[in-house]
Amino acid sequence: MSKIILPKGYKPSNNHEYMNSEHLEYFKQKLIDWKFSLLEESQETLVHLREENWNEPDPNDRASVETDASIELRTRDRYRKLLGKIEDAIMRIEQNEYGYCVDTGEPIGLKRLEARPIAVLCIEAQERHEKYEKQYVDDFDE
Repeated sequence: MSKIILPKGYKPSNNHEYMNSEHLEYFKQKLIDWKFSLLEESQETLVHLREENWNEPDPNDRASVETDASIELRTRDRYRKLLGKIEDAIMRIEQNEYGYCVDTGEPIGLKRLEARPIAVLCIEAQERHEKYEKQYVDDFDE
């Protein structure tokens, strides 16, 4: 896929063919920007953790520092998983498979992709998936 230059402020529209080259480039740039933002935040976490005073004399202060660090690390672990999903979405763009439901093959929709660019299921398939999960979890809990 050749590099497409999008006009400043470009937003995908239903007035054009679904997942045309401009749509794909828009979402690719959105995903890349998101990826770099997450990586930047992860670097900030590493710097923060290195600079943290781990030898607080007061046990309450030490516990607070450790709790904060634990929360930050859990957040970064979520980011790590999200980065994998972002990479998968970029790969789907490069393979011209982006924007279509992996279950039904139907378009996911521009609004849904704008809100969640890593989405792989259309709304209907996502609802079926969540209903199945809820039932499975409910059955498992009994």
